[in-house]
Amino acid sequence: MAEKEGGGESPGQGVPRAKTGISGLDSVLNGGVPQGNFVLLTGACGTGKTTIALEMLVNGAKDGEPGIFITTTEPVERVIDNAGTFAFFERALVGKKLHFVDSAELFEELHISPDLTDKDMEAFLKWLTKTVKEKQAGRVVLDSLTGICQRMSKSEHIREFSDKLARTLSKAGVTTIATSETRPGEMSYSSFGVEEAVADGIILLGNADSRGYLLRTLQVVKMRGTVHSRARYVIDLTSHGLIMVPMLKASMREG
Repeated sequence: MAEKEGGGESPGQGVPRAKTGISGLDSVLNGGVPQGNFVLLTGACGTGKTTIALEMLVNGAKDGEPGIFITTTEPVERVIDNAGTFAFFERALVGKKLHFVDSAELFEELHISPDLTDKDMEAFLKWLTKTVKEKQAGRVVLDSLTGICQRMSKSEHIREFSDKLARTLSKAGVTTIATSETRPGEMSYSSFGVEEAVADGIILLGNADSRGYLLRTLQVVKMRGTVHSRARYVIDLTSHGLIMVPMLKASMREG
């Protein structure tokens, strides 16, 4: 659950935090994600976006903060089955503190058209506001923002929707993790090049080649409301959760 940090003169001290429950990441963020921030968790396919977003959501639920996971890429049953392979996941929380939503089923229920219109966007945001209140959710994961934005034909519509989404959830006091796809090797923070402009935070996931072995990496590019390290870390997605090691130390181990 979000908590108050102690006193001090460093920027961000005293800001309510949504602790990720991932010790290395909370340390990098000086205590956790500032509550109400809209964060892009971005990277190419296979960099661990869904798993890391899920771990943050589950850790919040364990700490008494309900969460909503909206999937746009695969059925809820498959998301839960995959999550069950990790020791940090607790099925007993599903339907109580963890709520999973299939966007395809939701859009059908809301009569949202394949090409999202302004009316469709408003219908989705209205549903989201209502659901957050009903579930008393403090965290939302949207996996992925790309899956919704690709239904829009114009970049200005994507930016408008992303901005309204971020404002709606922030106003509700919700901390949001929205995953975003990028192409391997591409120097970009989002799929369409506009989403990062409205995001409060960007956590960039990637791959680094080390003597023929592909290492996953994590770097906090920006995070409003807190001082943070911008160093690059090597990460390992273990059955018990994310482990982070500074890039330099990881390179020394390989040497």
